[in-house]
Amino acid sequence: MNKKVTLEQIRKSQIIEATFKKITEIGIQNITLDDIAAEAGLSKGGIAYYYSTKDFLIKDAFKEFFTMIFLRGKTIMDQYLDPVDKLLSFTWLYNWDDPLVYIGYSMLFDAMSMAGHDREYRELFHDWFDGWIELLGSALEEGVASGIFNITDIKGTARAVSSIYQGVATRWFLDKDTHSTEWAIAYSKKSIIALLGEIKKS
Repeated sequence: MNKKVTLEQIRKSQIIEATFKKITEIGIQNITLDDIAAEAGLSKGGIAYYYSTKDFLIKDAFKEFFTMIFLRGKTIMDQYLDPVDKLLSFTWLYNWDDPLVYIGYSMLFDAMSMAGHDREYRELFHDWFDGWIELLGSALEEGVASGIFNITDIKGTARAVSSIYQGVATRWFLDKDTHSTEWAIAYSKKSIIALLGEIKKS
């Protein structure tokens, strides 16, 4: 049985989408509830009805966006059967033409800057990283179970794979003139394969 979409869900979706757009355009520090209201086509009071403060809204937007990106990664990874292919399936992170990816980097870097001095943002990242580690760890566990990988520290390796993607993606986004998409894809794969050591393919 399908659940009806409520007016509250519609309004919150409007507000969150507007928040994504304004963060991408002008950043967390410069954005106001008036900016978000104008983008969403609502009054400031309409925003405040659902989100009492800008801080509460911004954090909710980050949670929502991180969930969207995580589900995208899981959906793409699940299309592969081979554990190696699963681990190497995140090259969609290096697609300039993907609106979700482009918005994501702007939001990610803003959230990282806030995390430097805000415990709640650090907790957001903790939960975000844990999700990726669990997702990558599941592929590593499959590889170990099938004899493809000879790994004893699943979580540590998953953290390292996640760090490779994050480091390469940061360079790719911030310095695209010398860090091309081709470079990002090639060196993500090379680094991850080197980390895994000898891979036994059937």
